[in-house]
Amino acid sequence: MYRYIGNKTKLLPYIMERTEELIGNQGTVADIMAGTGSVSLEYRKRGYRVVASDMMTYSYHHLNVNLLIDRASDFNGLIVANEVPLDTDGAYASVLRYLNNLKPRESFFYKEFSPAGNPSSGCEPRKYFSSYNAGKIDAIREKINEWKNKQCITPLEESLLKHTLIMAVNEIANISGTYGYFLADFKKNSLDNMELKPVELYSENATGHQVLLGFAEEIANRITANLCYIDPPYMKRQYAANYHILETIARGDFPEAIGKSGLRDWWDQHSKLCTKTRGIQSFEKIIGDMNCDKFLVSYSEDGLFKLDELEECLKKFGHVEVLKIDYNRFRSNNSKLPKNLKEYLISIERR
Repeated sequence: MYRYIGNKTKLLPYIMERTEELIGNQGTVADIMAGTGSVSLEYRKRGYRVVASDMMTYSYHHLNVNLLIDRASDFNGLIVANEVPLDTDGAYASVLRYLNNLKPRESFFYKEFSPAGNPSSGCEPRKYFSSYNAGKIDAIREKINEWKNKQCITPLEESLLKHTLIMAVNEIANISGTYGYFLADFKKNSLDNMELKPVELYSENATGHQVLLGFAEEIANRITANLCYIDPPYMKRQYAANYHILETIARGDFPEAIGKSGLRDWWDQHSKLCTKTRGIQSFEKIIGDMNCDKFLVSYSEDGLFKLDELEECLKKFGHVEVLKIDYNRFRSNNSKLPKNLKEYLISIERR
């Protein structure tokens, strides 16, 4: 289960149709702010070669699973080291069963993000997870850390386990939409016991893809593609702040939990595209630096930049066309914003 704002699943038919119009049904596509990897995975399913990137570590693990894996790993390192008993239903299921059976630990997540905890900042206990689930997250993520440090799992096996854990965490998190803050009272599903479940893996076209971790502006000059798809953040809200807990799970670290919401220090992942002053410069650098002649940008009338501002910027590089799509807005329960809005699919063909 993905719980991320801006997910492009509903726009996939429009994105794929426009991609075929621009480059046909084969070639290399760069997806440089790939998030959950839903667009990258769809490109893989359509037979394209994909270069995907994002600045968030949790996205990096999602992308590894969605692009580089075609079957469940045999987890040979764990089996040979007698870390996990191999059952008849396969190594992946055996590893998840082992992790699900770990006893909860009263460690970082228990202390910082559960009602039974004692936050280091001295604030009131936070309610992101039930105390039981926070302890389970501690036990599982620290076991994955241990296996990684002992080199019992490969980097792709690490990604598969962290992807699986994050998907399970999303099911029982006590939040309304993002991880920017927790709910005052526990929702029914957040009191369910967390359980790791095997994730669905796509079995075709798993070779030739590449996954990168970093800011799009900084890695654009390393990428050669027939088309680059760009799905930038639209608003001032920073993904690094809104999904700090998932980032901590993905990194496997123990950061200082700051303030009432328990944010990690996320400035190293601050996106310039969430600012009016530097966002346009980022667009220009990405398009100017990449070895690519065709670009496809998703944007919204809710975005920081008006459509005419974006068009003025993009027309410096070549021919621009805009497809306007009626879309249902992401709204919190108490939002007074209109339900419907326009999404833009902007294509640029360089001179």
